Amino acid sequence: MQITSFKDLYITELQELTSLEGQLVDALQRMAKAASHSSLKNALKHHREQTQAQKQRLESILKKHGANSRAHTDQAMQALINETEKMIAMVKGDDLRDAALIASAQKVEHYEIAAYGVVASLAGQLDLRDDQRLLHESLEEEKEADAELTKLAKSEVNQAAVQCS
Repeated sequence: MQITSFKDLYITELQELTSLEGQLVDALQRMAKAASHSSLKNALKHHREQTQAQKQRLESILKKHGANSRAHTDQAMQALINETEKMIAMVKGDDLRDAALIASAQKVEHYEIAAYGVVASLAGQLDLRDDQRLLHESLEEEKEADAELTKLAKSEVNQAAVQCS
């Protein structure tokens, strides 16, 4: 697709976001399986459910605009997921692996926060208030997921990993 208008840019960014959420659904399942700490496992499973709902929101926005939701593959998310999987394979010991999983998950969360912020801003510039409201809903969920990971890291997981060193 050639991007020749601001609306085209918005649609392309929505498609990228849909791709990254689709990739993340599968990755979060693998991350939850790799986690040993029950709170982390539950947080990853919960975020997977949110991610599925966010992807559906994005697909409904794209459908409303008559756009295909599978037009792009987000390569940055592919790279983040590849790095996460490499880290899971490299790190030995459950507690240390859990700390690495949180670090990887937070990198993903920060990318999602940035992506949703950009797309919500574009929606606002186009005066697409319903789209913007839905995108802000997902943005807030991403921020909450990041805060939950930080809390887990500080209060439980990282302390256990430090004890193993």
